[in-house]
Amino acid sequence: MAIMKIITEPDPRYGKVSDRLRKKSVQVEVIDDSIRTLARDLHETMEAASGVGLAAPQVGIYRRLVVIRIPEGYEHEDDPEVELSLINPEILRAGGQDVDAEGCLSFPDLYGDVSRYATVTVKAKDLEGRDLRLKARGVLARALQHEIDHLDGVLFFDRMDDWSSLRYPVRIEEGEQAS
Repeated sequence: MAIMKIITEPDPRYGKVSDRLRKKSVQVEVIDDSIRTLARDLHETMEAASGVGLAAPQVGIYRRLVVIRIPEGYEHEDDPEVELSLINPEILRAGGQDVDAEGCLSFPDLYGDVSRYATVTVKAKDLEGRDLRLKARGVLARALQHEIDHLDGVLFFDRMDDWSSLRYPVRIEEGEQAS
């Protein structure tokens, strides 16, 4: 397994990151060992970056593959861990609205309030080529929408209604207290 370089803004070698991240990804036609290895590498890269989701385009591979790992108790104390590798994911149904702060591993110093569907039903294939259908709410629904957007070249701030909510995280230095 390998930790891959996540495309982040700014990247002086390639110019504006959004140009690279706005490319649409192509369907995965054959699920083979190279796709399974890519999924493992994406999981390892996401974990090393302390993320909950990562899409292949974020490492410069324009294939429809996303990985998600939401730790146990992330949103609610009794929530189980969720770990997914989804090939060719597609949102079938969506409902409700939820606005929450959202960030992105490709823009590590930005957060903004993003309106997303509160629930989604997604179809995809797993790493063995089996059809999956999953219904999600909360942070999992948000992560699925965020990562599927990456496959279509859509970035989280494209979904923002109120640009005044775009902000840098508050960092508390050791020994300081939040006010």
